[in-house]
Amino acid sequence: NLYSEQLGSEKVEIIKDSNEVDTSKLDGGKAYIQVTYVEPYFEDWELKKRLTVFDKSFNIRRFFFSTPFTPGGKAHGELHNQWMKRTVLTTEKSFPYVKRRLEVIRTDTVKLKPLEVAILNMESKIHELKAVLNRTPCDSKLLQMQLQGGIATAVNQGPFAIAKCFLEDVPLPEQGYLHHKLKVCFKEFTKRCQEALERNEELIGEEQYDYQRELVKNFKNFQSQLQPMVSTQKKMSHSKKAR
Repeated sequence: NLYSEQLGSEKVEIIKDSNEVDTSKLDGGKAYIQVTYVEPYFEDWELKKRLTVFDKSFNIRRFFFSTPFTPGGKAHGELHNQWMKRTVLTTEKSFPYVKRRLEVIRTDTVKLKPLEVAILNMESKIHELKAVLNRTPCDSKLLQMQLQGGIATAVNQGPFAIAKCFLEDVPLPEQGYLHHKLKVCFKEFTKRCQEALERNEELIGEEQYDYQRELVKNFKNFQSQLQPMVSTQKKMSHSKKAR
């Protein structure tokens, strides 16, 4: 609104996506504004020092945003074909600052492979579960939403679908660091789901006992089908078992 008042509404155009802008295709007589949601970016070593909410909210110069894409050109696709471009922006000074806007002095991009995207998705789901569990008082509706979406084996791009896509048909000798990291994520996710089920049982009334039993049943089914995929032990042959 500010720039439209100064330049005229016909001279100002909002770019509504976070894709890289090809300036050669822009109209030189217009002002373009691209607004993108970003989050603070921290390396793993930084997170060991930035432990509190204050630490993670002050003296920040790097921010990131993610852009999903597929090799075919579409933004979203099947799990095995879903890539992501992560863009990290470095500002001239640290936020918070006396100015509301700071110039970006460096832009770095990295392309994440589908397996790396899957790990990010699982880490995000774990974070969401933790956040709900740590709320005081705990919200049973939010807890149930997280459980229902997390342990249902029929959800197209849910946790179980991720496990089937990246772990089910990959022999142990061919699995590397990223496969191991994904397995660790699933073990953590399963542990948090167990905590969520126990917490939900404490919160619900008698009218939801049947629903709780259904959730427990779904969780056990999820756990039993997931176990062979996250196991780090080689499967024994039938002949060896017989001996």
